[in-house]
Amino acid sequence: MALLIVNLDRMIGNAAEWIDTIARQMPDMAVRIWPDIGDPADIEYLAFMRPDFGVLPDLPNLKAMFSRSAGVDDFINHPRIPKVPLGKVEPSRGDPMMTEYVVMHVLRLHRDMPRYQQAQAEKEWYRVPIVRPEQRRVGFLGYGMMAKAPALVLKSLELDVKTWVRSPREKEEVPIFHGKDQLEAFLSETDIAVCLLPLTKETEGIFCARTFAMMPKGAMLVNVGRGRHVVNEDLIAALDSGQLSYAALDAHHPEPLPKESPLWAHPKVTVMPHVARRPTVALLVAGIAENIKRIEAGQSLLQEIDPASGY
Repeated sequence: MALLIVNLDRMIGNAAEWIDTIARQMPDMAVRIWPDIGDPADIEYLAFMRPDFGVLPDLPNLKAMFSRSAGVDDFINHPRIPKVPLGKVEPSRGDPMMTEYVVMHVLRLHRDMPRYQQAQAEKEWYRVPIVRPEQRRVGFLGYGMMAKAPALVLKSLELDVKTWVRSPREKEEVPIFHGKDQLEAFLSETDIAVCLLPLTKETEGIFCARTFAMMPKGAMLVNVGRGRHVVNEDLIAALDSGQLSYAALDAHHPEPLPKESPLWAHPKVTVMPHVARRPTVALLVAGIAENIKRIEAGQSLLQEIDPASGY
């Protein structure tokens, strides 16, 4: 039984760190680092980032795959992708770095910190009525493992938190809206929108002139999803008109954000260079190990990706 690592060692840590960490957490698991694959028949598990299934050999005994890519749209329809369960290389209970990052930006916007910073630069004693937490409506688009933890932290601070997802689901700790038919109702009650959606054909460009118009005047956006969730031209127009009052963007399209992009200098935009979180090798291996135990026990993967829906 062997686990093949493809490209992960180039993105996070290095090959030696992956080999040592897997040896500690899964001592019975042989590990191969691409392209040193050995006998393809030995490979039962595959973990990757930005894979090229056109060059990977057939793996006749493969049981499951794990992707570290932010989305699967770049490879899910590849004709040579193995027909085995596909899961995410992520900690099953979210990442504290994502939680702190989202909470930081939401609280920063909730307490009007960008305006106070501007006032300080202009030596203005800026005092306006303060919005209490129970008056601030925060809406999460997407309610997976990375969204749930910050949503519940903000709820514990007594902000009015709800979420929108694309498909119906069981009752959660916060109110749930779902589907295209409920998106406008959700956005109309959202002062700060937090995007943690996967990128699919349905969610690309979801933040555009049409949806900005659904939000209350002066609403704000925190995007920690994918850059292509936001139509930049429409965002700038909404900010300039006052329909939106601020945006904090961690993900961009393209990346790095081009120097000529008007987002850099816009007074109502915070540009962050995709730094919401940096998982460790140990954290990722723990997630892989947990899923392998489930497969060996005849159970389904945690965070399994549905190829048809793309998430």
